[in-house]
Amino acid sequence: MDRRQFLKASAVTAFLPAAPLIARAQDAKTLRFVPYSDVAIIDPIWTNGYSTRTHALLVWDTLYGLDDQFQPQPQMVEGHLVEDDGKRWTLTLRPGLVFHDGSKVLARDAVASIRRWGARDTFGQALMAATEELSAPDDRTILFRLRRPFPQLPAALARPSALVAAIMPERLAQTDPFKQIPEAIGSGPYRYLTAERIAGARHVYARHEGYLPREGTPSFTAGPRTPLLDRIEFNVMPDPATAVSALQTGAVDWVEQPIIDLLPLLRKDPNITVAVKDRSGMAGQLRLNHLQPPFSNPAIRRVVLKAINQEDCMNAVCGGDPEVERGSIGFFPSNSAMASEVGIEALKAPKDFGKLKQELEAAGYKGERVVFLSGQDVPRIALAAEVAADALRKIGMNVDFVAADWGTVLQRISNRSPVEQGGWGCYITYWSGLDLGSPATSSPLRGNGAKGSPGWPDSPAIEALRARWLEAPDLAGQKAIAQEIQLQAMQDVPYVPAGQYFQPVAYRKNLTGMLNGVPVFTNLRKG
Repeated sequence: MDRRQFLKASAVTAFLPAAPLIARAQDAKTLRFVPYSDVAIIDPIWTNGYSTRTHALLVWDTLYGLDDQFQPQPQMVEGHLVEDDGKRWTLTLRPGLVFHDGSKVLARDAVASIRRWGARDTFGQALMAATEELSAPDDRTILFRLRRPFPQLPAALARPSALVAAIMPERLAQTDPFKQIPEAIGSGPYRYLTAERIAGARHVYARHEGYLPREGTPSFTAGPRTPLLDRIEFNVMPDPATAVSALQTGAVDWVEQPIIDLLPLLRKDPNITVAVKDRSGMAGQLRLNHLQPPFSNPAIRRVVLKAINQEDCMNAVCGGDPEVERGSIGFFPSNSAMASEVGIEALKAPKDFGKLKQELEAAGYKGERVVFLSGQDVPRIALAAEVAADALRKIGMNVDFVAADWGTVLQRISNRSPVEQGGWGCYITYWSGLDLGSPATSSPLRGNGAKGSPGWPDSPAIEALRARWLEAPDLAGQKAIAQEIQLQAMQDVPYVPAGQYFQPVAYRKNLTGMLNGVPVFTNLRKG
């Protein structure tokens, strides 16, 4: 029995009355949520893990929000003034903003936060490279003096996905960007209750009574982010069958990523809604460690690119469900304006493993151990990892498959040492199409080496093309450069695409007001 069928069978078994009991929510002001994995890291810019992103959108606010049409809107700022042919931006904070510790939000807090975020985030790095001076002339004014126009400044600061541009107190924002902050203090709609954290099991958030929503219409992270619930509890459930059973019994209210095989059963439940809220989709990728053999060799990376069958990866995850599965993609998601078929024939070609084994040997593979990390508590990762690892074995790689929880994987991938010293070779991960849709936001498509995301690809050619893309005058120019980036990525292989699908959420129907986009908990009511 393959893993997908095993999970399905075990999940069906879990639909018994004896499902594990969790304290049921008697109070309509408490929401119980099952994240796809534990919030192992509470720093909003220290990891690309989406559980940390979800946590960040509760605790912190941002200068701009993103509406459900993916357009930036003022959030913590009243607005901005653009002068000097686009090279001077003056942002004005809304009055009355306070942090969870009771201190006022000041412009210098924002400046320090932007600098810290800009050292890590791919969009932030581009913004900071264009910035001559970033200062706080007074308590409510943030001033950007730019070397060159950067019209996407609001979009960069609005990014509500991996590495959120979270505004925190200056004392925390002065923490080294490559070290974690010691506490989670923001000005967002909910406070993080550190004392109630149970590592690997529970995280708790309470309404920020001092939160000041802006006026307007709620839309994703834009408009009034009103906290209507008193308490949010994240209940970590590594077993997807247990999570689904808890949802059916009402022990939890919302499961972020229900196992795909059980969607037909959930859709039949009159008390449960199954819906795709993030319409940008989820794109899988095999992330390779460019610092260590064998993937430090680009010729070997190109062979691996040919070996991964995206359709097999997606079939393992989605079971052929046509409502969620999209299939093969290039280096941009299929629904991105930058997507094209240019140069990706090798991704879609039939897999001749015998021939690829010969190509691998010719490329210089010498039997190096490949430590393949797999987040076993995240089904979409675990299932695709097994398919990809099998493909690597078939072309003759010495695969050491290391199964761990996703939080442990996130901690380990920061290790740049050889495998003998706790390093790694590759792992499967997924990114929201919101992140991968353009060269400005796609961290995995960077080629900035040691300054980049784990995998650390070094590609001056990709970086140069990205810089051109950021200065392109129109959409047609951006699309043309995106095609060049894709052609270069086929040569440098910053990562290997592993397909795209659309992950639904599942929640009880007494939960109303859920917005489109990745999980946010504002404007929600529980009846």
